[in-house]
Amino acid sequence: MSVKIDVFSDYVCPYCLLIEGVLAEATQGLNVDIQWQPFELRAAPTPTLRPEDDYLPQVWKKSVYPLAQRLGVPIQLPSISPQPYSRWAHEGFQVAEANGKADAYKDRMFRAFFQEDQDIGSLSVLGALADEVGLDKSQFLVALGDGKYTDRHEALLERAKKLGVQSVPSLYMDGQLIQVAFDPQVLRRYLLEKYEDASITQANV
Repeated sequence: MSVKIDVFSDYVCPYCLLIEGVLAEATQGLNVDIQWQPFELRAAPTPTLRPEDDYLPQVWKKSVYPLAQRLGVPIQLPSISPQPYSRWAHEGFQVAEANGKADAYKDRMFRAFFQEDQDIGSLSVLGALADEVGLDKSQFLVALGDGKYTDRHEALLERAKKLGVQSVPSLYMDGQLIQVAFDPQVLRRYLLEKYEDASITQANV
């Protein structure tokens, strides 16, 4: 039986893009089931951040850019102001998951926002990106417009709240939240030590 790892993330959080590669390297060859879960750092009507204000450029200069450089991940502070709300993008993930495109969709959202400066709060942009990963654009937009996955999204947000998730990325496994380490060797060592029964190293049957 594989070890389930829930990764709580938000598409407007640069650290959530950066943790992708760390997780992939740390879990390579291990028997894990990584499930990406939604979290909204700033849900409407809370105002989102603006890149022209002091906060974002300072955080990126001191933390995001150095970490991205160390990990070898291309990234740029998006110029979109104010930053988009991520609810539609998250609900779109549910559409993608239902159609077997979850990973491709997740990756496309992060790249669109942090590498291509696209507004992932725009329905037209989301529709185009969904089409790129092989989803039916019309059905995708209808699902968002009709709120087909709104209840599920709300339930997942409520679960995150009950689990104590307050920031992203957050990892949850075996009944507890763990501190994120942006070092694949550190994270891999943690996993191997935590699951000493070797279940995490057993191949899926």
